[in-house]
Amino acid sequence: MTKKLEFHHPFGMIAQPQKPSAAFIGASWLSLLIGMFTFIIGIWNSDMMLNEKGFYITILMYGLFSAVSLQKTVRDQLEGLFVTGIYIGLCWFSVALTLLLLTIGLWNATLNLSEKGFFGISFVLSLFAAVAVQKNVRDLRLAEGDTKPEVSPKDKN
Repeated sequence: MTKKLEFHHPFGMIAQPQKPSAAFIGASWLSLLIGMFTFIIGIWNSDMMLNEKGFYITILMYGLFSAVSLQKTVRDQLEGLFVTGIYIGLCWFSVALTLLLLTIGLWNATLNLSEKGFFGISFVLSLFAAVAVQKNVRDLRLAEGDTKPEVSPKDKN
């Protein structure tokens, strides 16, 4: 028998985890892939030097990691799991840093304004989609009755 989890919302309401719809899951993954690949293809086809291309790819990967990490820590905290303030602060700082570094890089890049906008939009789409995908993964796991979100499914025995 699987036990349903109930999470206590900070405002006193109880929230039941719900399984996300297949359409939302598909849209989230599609948005992530479109955002990442358009950013990477745009970088690949640009006339930048190789070290500049590496900078933008590194910012993308760091941004994706930091956005997912922030989403996870915020969600952990809402579910009553212990998260240190230092780690939450580091997650917020990392997301802000990736946005700042991308903005500074694009501001100083010798690209057309339309190309700068293209990179900015595909980057933000990627970050948002990564958060949505992480949320879906977590919600699916909880909707299937996983009562210990901090434990790997293979370690549940």
